[in-house]
Amino acid sequence: MTSRPSPESAAEATPGSVPESPADQAPESPADQASTTATATTPRWNRFDASWTIGLFGTAVGAGILFLPINAGLGGLWPLLIATVLIWPMTYFSHRALSRMVCASPNPKQDITGVVREYFGETAGRVVTVLYFLAIYPIVLIYGVGITNTVESLMVNQLGLDPWPRWLLSGVLVLAMSAVMVAGKKVMLVVTQWLVYPLIAVLFAVTLLLIPQWSFDGFGALPAPGDFAMSLWLMIPVLVFAFNHSPAISQFSVSLRERYGAGSMQKASSILRITAVLLVVFTMGFVWSCVLALGPEGLQEAKEANLPVLSHLANVMGLPLIAWLGPAVAITAIASSFFGHWLGAAEGATAIVRTMVDPRQKRLSDRGITIGVSVFLIVTTWLAGVLNPSILALIESLAGPVIAAVLYLMPMYAIHKVPALARFRGKASNVFVVIAGVVAVGGILISLFR
Repeated sequence: MTSRPSPESAAEATPGSVPESPADQAPESPADQASTTATATTPRWNRFDASWTIGLFGTAVGAGILFLPINAGLGGLWPLLIATVLIWPMTYFSHRALSRMVCASPNPKQDITGVVREYFGETAGRVVTVLYFLAIYPIVLIYGVGITNTVESLMVNQLGLDPWPRWLLSGVLVLAMSAVMVAGKKVMLVVTQWLVYPLIAVLFAVTLLLIPQWSFDGFGALPAPGDFAMSLWLMIPVLVFAFNHSPAISQFSVSLRERYGAGSMQKASSILRITAVLLVVFTMGFVWSCVLALGPEGLQEAKEANLPVLSHLANVMGLPLIAWLGPAVAITAIASSFFGHWLGAAEGATAIVRTMVDPRQKRLSDRGITIGVSVFLIVTTWLAGVLNPSILALIESLAGPVIAAVLYLMPMYAIHKVPALARFRGKASNVFVVIAGVVAVGGILISLFR
């Protein structure tokens, strides 16, 4: 679809696009107008947009949502209530800023790793590329652990089968998920849609089915101010992880830029806004239902078992439907999220090889790098599934801090420094994102030294 140039104000008012908030509609400076000479009219919502909305939703709904009720519920209901109010603006504004970084690049083929080098220089670009990889790669390992534990629990508790040797079970599952990614991005988007639509329906069904089991016992008392603040602070990093779909933002932004040209930022804002709404409605509804159904003791048992909350529900609830829906949702959520995180991890690993191992791109072919990166991801994810480290520990100590830095703080620094992003300076949303990022990193550091 070709883009039709028009003034930015016309693009904002086009039917089918969702306008920016008034706080984000500052006039462009002459420098901004020089860097962005034209903006395309944003077309109406279409199947392409819906595919990416579902793909981003699927990327976020994985191990994070399945372990979020455990972490969030153990902090108490009052911190969870505040977190529910905060998570939509945190998710939307941070992912929108990261997408704008990519969309603002004059090179339409440039992904996030190339954009960072373009904005910050080669040395800083290499550092950020490594951080970007480290923000996403541990999550791929988490899914190797999560899918293995979930399927093993299903075999033992629901199917009554003897479990396979862990090395074999993990290997088969990781290879099956990896095969979708090796087949290509188009295949991944199709498979993700087939997984996510039923996932949304089943998540909603489980949320409703658990309502009769709700109990406020053990949650009623308002904690002391210090305990309240600490519980909320420690909950923020897991919320950041649970709602994170940044691994797919780079390829999402490149895809929109190729399709919509100068109108890609407006279209990205629209898609990301809807994605954030879907995530908050379905994810937090599910979290509240699980927390109230299990209670503090049940949440602690699930944490000690290192199982997704739905697998634990399937084992302890006397509801046959939950016993089957729980593992099904867990497996589907992990698989759909694995795909988006594979994209980001492969992108980061490829950039590291190209810039540090073969900077002149003379020794290694693109095909060779792609094969090598794929083998590395498959083997290490399989090993993680075999070794079975604590998933929540991985989230808190490895994934959380770097995700917060890359997703929340790096785009804000870019907006402050990069001329192409100058028109987004001075917004209240920027201050909010910086504060959220600092709080997330601080909460992770506190959790490590407690």
